[in-house]
This record gives sequence, C-alpha cells and structure tokens, in this order.
Amino acid sequence: MERQITSWYSPALNKDMPVAVYGHYGFALLLIPTAAADYLEYERFGLIESIRPFIEAGKVKVFSINSINTESWMNYEMEPRFKAIRHRQWNDYVFQEVAPYIKANTSEETPIIVSGASFGALHSANLFFQRPDMLAGCIAMSGVYELTEYTRGYFDDDVYFNSPMHYMPNLTDHAILEQIRQRQHIHLLSGSGAYEDPESARRFAGILYGKGINYELDIWGQEWQHDWPTWKAMLPHYLGTRF
Repeated sequence: MERQITSWYSPALNKDMPVAVYGHYGFALLLIPTAAADYLEYERFGLIESIRPFIEAGKVKVFSINSINTESWMNYEMEPRFKAIRHRQWNDYVFQEVAPYIKANTSEETPIIVSGASFGALHSANLFFQRPDMLAGCIAMSGVYELTEYTRGYFDDDVYFNSPMHYMPNLTDHAILEQIRQRQHIHLLSGSGAYEDPESARRFAGILYGKGINYELDIWGQEWQHDWPTWKAMLPHYLGTRF
C-alpha cells in the first residue's frame, strides 16, 4: 500500500504542513491526530494497516494531517488567549486549505468524512458541526466534547465556539441545523474501559437528540480501553458496516 506525502506552506498557520495520503479511490477519510501527535501517528500505531482492505479495495482514500496542539492547548507555556487564536487558525487551515486539497485529489462530489480518536475526536466533531456544508460526517472515537477539558479553566468566545458541548445546545440557525440533519454519518463511539469517558458521548448524544439530529451512539464494553487496540477495532468495523 503506497503512502504519498505532500507538504505546502500554509498561509493560515504560517508554516509548512504535511499531509499523508493512502489509497487511490473512494470517499475521503480525513484523519485528525490525537493529543500532541502528528500526521503519521495513525500509520505508526497500526490504524492505517487495520483499514488496509478498504483502502486497497478503493472504498476509501485516507488523508492524514498534522495537528498543532503543541502550539495551542498542549503548550502550557503559552498564554491561553493565544492558544485559542492558534486553534482558530488551525480550523482555517482545514477549511481553507485541506478540504480544497482533498477535493482536488478526488472530485468535487467526493464526500469527506472526518475522524479522530481522543483529542482528535473532539476536533473531528467540532470541524463537522462547524461546516456541515463542507464535511459529510464524522466518526468520533473516545472523545470528550468539551474543549474546556483541555483549557485549564480558560474560557472565551474561541473556546466556546470550538466546544461542541457548549455551542450545540444554543445553535438555532435553521439552515445549519438542516444541513446537519441531512447528514447520515454522525458516529459517536466510546469504550467503557480504563480512561474512557462514555458519559461524555452520552451527554453529547442527548444534545443532538434534542436538536432533532440523527446520530449513532455506540458504547463498547469494559474490555475496550482508551488506547490503540480499541480504535484499531472501531474504525474498520465502521468502515465495513456503515459505508
């Protein structure tokens, strides 16, 4: 299975940003790294290998990008306000640069599903709910959907508008809500084992239910911990049974 790496200078982030691409055809799966990790994390920990059959069969084309969490919420030497600004710049990078790159390397009609584990799950859900016109759905694995879990008490408008548990209850824009409601792939997954937080997924699912949004909440058992074996089981299962 070939892996292609492309890098370009990002105006939004003022730095070079690489993207790893796997596959040749299929819907686009945009992978967001966990915590302080990079664009090759999913390959290093075997998740790419776990979905190899779907990649090689042309069911999915994978685009794995860098996070900048170490330049925002995971940088504990940085002033919180600047962390929030940097986070917003990363969102701009995804919307203004990564999404057009994916379309240019697939087609304008190719749906983009965004996915990630742990902190990547929060980012994935947030990206989707911000731009349901651009993204066709999300597969969020082992997420906590409150950005305040990572901000050490800091809260401002940028935190609020990047924290789905905060802004979704107050979302009243009919056009955006209808775009979200029309999407068929909102998957919230969690294990119940060590370091998992299935209650966060349940609470967020309750918010979606209250908004009339179709979603799938799937809580796995106690044997599924907050770790790579869980995510390497979850993602291929969903690619094989839901797409």
